[in-house]
Amino acid sequence: MGSGGGKLEGSIAELRETFRSGRTRSFAWRQAQLQAVMKMVTEKEEQCFQALHEDLGKSNLDSYKDEIGPLKKSVDYALDHLKDWVSPKKAGIRLIFYPAKGEVVPEPYGLILIISAWNFPINLALEPLLGAIAAGNTVVIKPSEFAPACSSFLANMIPQYLDNEAIKVIEGAADISEQLVQQKWDKIFFTGSARVGRIIMSEAAKHLTPVTLELGGKCPVVFDFPSMSSNMKAAMKRFVSGKWGICAGQACLAVDYLIVEEQFASSLIDLLKRTIKCFYGENSEGMSRVVNKRHFDRLCNFLQDPRVADCVIHGGATNEENLFIEPTLLLNPPRDAEVMTEEIFGPILPIITVTNIQESIEIINSMSKPLAIYAFTTDEELKNRILTETSSGSVTFNDVIIGYLCDELPFGGVGQSGMGRYHGKYSFDTFSHEKAVLHRGFLLELSARYPPWNDFKMEFVRAAYSLDYFGILLLFLGLRSYAKQHSD
Repeated sequence: MGSGGGKLEGSIAELRETFRSGRTRSFAWRQAQLQAVMKMVTEKEEQCFQALHEDLGKSNLDSYKDEIGPLKKSVDYALDHLKDWVSPKKAGIRLIFYPAKGEVVPEPYGLILIISAWNFPINLALEPLLGAIAAGNTVVIKPSEFAPACSSFLANMIPQYLDNEAIKVIEGAADISEQLVQQKWDKIFFTGSARVGRIIMSEAAKHLTPVTLELGGKCPVVFDFPSMSSNMKAAMKRFVSGKWGICAGQACLAVDYLIVEEQFASSLIDLLKRTIKCFYGENSEGMSRVVNKRHFDRLCNFLQDPRVADCVIHGGATNEENLFIEPTLLLNPPRDAEVMTEEIFGPILPIITVTNIQESIEIINSMSKPLAIYAFTTDEELKNRILTETSSGSVTFNDVIIGYLCDELPFGGVGQSGMGRYHGKYSFDTFSHEKAVLHRGFLLELSARYPPWNDFKMEFVRAAYSLDYFGILLLFLGLRSYAKQHSD
């Protein structure tokens, strides 16, 4: 639904009232809403395909493998584990607190704002919603205005399937997003650019609202060519499909640049060209298009830099009418060119050559921390250096993108690439507060913990903080000198 200021505030008030009613805390409600999401994307799959094709030119297969399939998998995973997630977890309490027992109780934050992105407009709206629902929150989803068909799909379908007093979709342009982030929320979850992430974080700080920021960055591939000799065909398939097959490179996890030793660059480039042609044909048909004219112009500006234009070794053709840019390879563009300082988010791949692949560590560390680092290598020393000498949201060896689909692993950035994490149990945790609960009894009461203070009580306090149970026993048996020596 669209929303003016008064209507927006009314919707938020209704959601708060729903949360205060306690309805969303029940296991039955959470389970029913997760099942409703599954029912929606199953029954409305064709409409979903149509919206994704209209906004991004995605084929049905791409839409299913990148958006619907991962979402269904996540719903199944959440339903399978929900009972365990919501259950209090026993905490081991040390003897010094006897009689006592402790537990950690997950409780929902309350009212959640989810601001999603245009590149995966269905998945990036509904994936975090699963965690928010599982944790028992009420939610506002703000879809991206740059994917209007998908935004409309969500706005029309969610009220038909989910609890509209607890989960709402608010559509609109940047002015609506601005109004939304100025409201008081219990948690904000944002997927998008670092520039907008800073604005959201600044607004959230006014209310001390916790935020999760899923941003991006320049994700590198370290390609250790010699170690891939026996697996080169598989490596090429994984790399090319991960770079150009996921929304034409318009993904926060997409490969941004590749590092290879200079002596192997020519061979690698030939393999890339052949694999691109094999996958996408002479005219790169079947690839997604660029989302809109603004982003198309941004990518074209990268290539129109004369210093970068001289580095084009494959592709570079553009079609403004269809918002299409063919897979483009650049060899050693200047490090200070925008294509090397800004996140590309498109079908352009700079290839950086080094004398020794170990030099890739220095290149990666010269840039901001990426959302992911990919490395095709079997060299354990290189793997260890990447793990210990670089920082990134994640590291994947010998594949790209695929780690995003692992429910058992957290997905999120660090530094410029974001903060917070989600997927699987991590989504539940992101939208939950872990409340510490201590239950104490009255069976034993020690006067030594209360004033007035004296030397005996000082010795008791020393022994207690040292967890010196034997010393405490000696103390209460009257063997004070031994107890003091023992506890010291």
